[in-house]
Amino acid sequence: MEIFQSQLTRKLSEALAAAGFPPAGDVSPATDPRFGDYQSNAALVLGKQCGENPRKIADAIVSRLDVAEICEQPNVAGAGFINFTLKREAVEKKIAEILHDERLGVASATSPRKIVVDFGSPNVAKPMHVGHIRSTFLGDALARIAKFLGHDVIRDNHIGDWGTQFGMVIWGWKNLLDLESLKRDPIAELVRIYKETNERATKDEAVREAARAELVKLQAGDPENYSIWKQCVDLSMQEFSKAYELLDIHYDIVRGESFYNDRLPAVVERLLKSGLAEMSEGAVCVFFRDIPELADKPCIIRKRDGGYNYATTDVATVDYRINDLKANAIWYVVGAPQILHFKQIFAIARREGYAADFHHIAFGSILGADRKLMKTRSGENVPLHDLLEEGMVRAGGIIAEKNPELAESERNEIAKIIGIGAIKYSDLSQYRMTDYIFSWDKMLSLHGNTAPYLQNAYVRIRSIFRKAGAVSLREAPALSEPAELNLAKRLCQFAEIVPQVLNDFRPNILANYLFELANSFHTFYETCPVLKADEPVRASRLALCDLTGRVLQRGLKLLGIDVPERM
Repeated sequence: MEIFQSQLTRKLSEALAAAGFPPAGDVSPATDPRFGDYQSNAALVLGKQCGENPRKIADAIVSRLDVAEICEQPNVAGAGFINFTLKREAVEKKIAEILHDERLGVASATSPRKIVVDFGSPNVAKPMHVGHIRSTFLGDALARIAKFLGHDVIRDNHIGDWGTQFGMVIWGWKNLLDLESLKRDPIAELVRIYKETNERATKDEAVREAARAELVKLQAGDPENYSIWKQCVDLSMQEFSKAYELLDIHYDIVRGESFYNDRLPAVVERLLKSGLAEMSEGAVCVFFRDIPELADKPCIIRKRDGGYNYATTDVATVDYRINDLKANAIWYVVGAPQILHFKQIFAIARREGYAADFHHIAFGSILGADRKLMKTRSGENVPLHDLLEEGMVRAGGIIAEKNPELAESERNEIAKIIGIGAIKYSDLSQYRMTDYIFSWDKMLSLHGNTAPYLQNAYVRIRSIFRKAGAVSLREAPALSEPAELNLAKRLCQFAEIVPQVLNDFRPNILANYLFELANSFHTFYETCPVLKADEPVRASRLALCDLTGRVLQRGLKLLGIDVPERM
């Protein structure tokens, strides 16, 4: 099923060729609906290239455009924009096709790839907190959308389960552990023993040396220390799993830092042998003298003391994902502070001959009301569990106030859907590089660009069908009213929007589309009676309602957000 945008882009290309012009631009949704539904700036691009009047070029293009089947006669506006307005009959035909299409018009990728999406990545022996939200939600949404588009997606949780901190955790386990506390709240107890060991180590050289010795023993494969480390990992994974279950997030593989530990010496040896790495002041480094932005920023892959670091592990990770998993695209959903690190890793990978599609999908921070990084009053990161719990409690309070007759079990389930959906949508509706302020009042509002507003639009649609009883949705909608036509055009755009999300990894494009769709539906609902309309108008409008509900439900699900049947 060809979407309007690609149809018009194809027709534009044919007109450009017929007019003797080279390819120039494509067709995009109009920025102002007063001028039409789609537009092209091809004439402006060509005018700049050829030094000719863009409007004259636009007229030449329009005279050769064969779009009568789907559009009114295109017109030229402003400096030379070509505007397209869809015909009502073309929209009716397209809506009839989408109405019976399970994919809602969205085509599968023509060249599917095997993509590893690296996201989430919490640290063992530490609680998940607000700082994990953006990577987890963004990575999950991108993985869902990529899979829906037909790509082979592997979700990898690259947990932090190795490193110097485990020397202190193991020493604390052996000397400070409270077993009852460990049973009651494993992560809190692991954090406590780590903090107390760290405090002692800063004051007592003997403790510092003892913790270092425990780390050496772990790295050498000491059975006791390995057993303690394994218990820390298992306890942490149990806690992580509870959060992931609540959030409806799953991983295909969990390959933490420890998975690559045995591979690190070979990585260094290989890079030295190939000449990509060299010795420098006792360390093994990769220099990027031919890359201006990295020329004075070498990447250390083995420290002077013989230890390895994140860079070594990430080079080994690239090897594994390409050679073992056979991926041809790797997406790292990691915060913006790691931009330099990934530039170095990708540069090394390309020098080694890896032709995979590497992307560092960076993102900004979540801020508190004071516009600083969101923290508790004591200065700690806000635990993710507490945040999710508060979201569900607040949502439950709103539901109890608006719909007190609901049974408690149903209210709790709806509160979970709305509370967690609100937190996810608040994050995903932002451009990923934007820092945003976390606000309960804003994200749980039934008005504005929020998940509850979109969920409420879906609930309203379900309410219509509960009142309508048994209906047949086979009839293709007839779009006689402006609000009907506007809603139908918006529904046709779903198939255009979903693939665009992956162009620059921007789920906010889909979120904003769903918000505009909900606005169009509410306008339609207020101006076009549905249940009180006579047939065949009633059936036609019910079909529009059904399709709107399906698009809202599918679109939100691609963002990892569920919809309730009632609110």
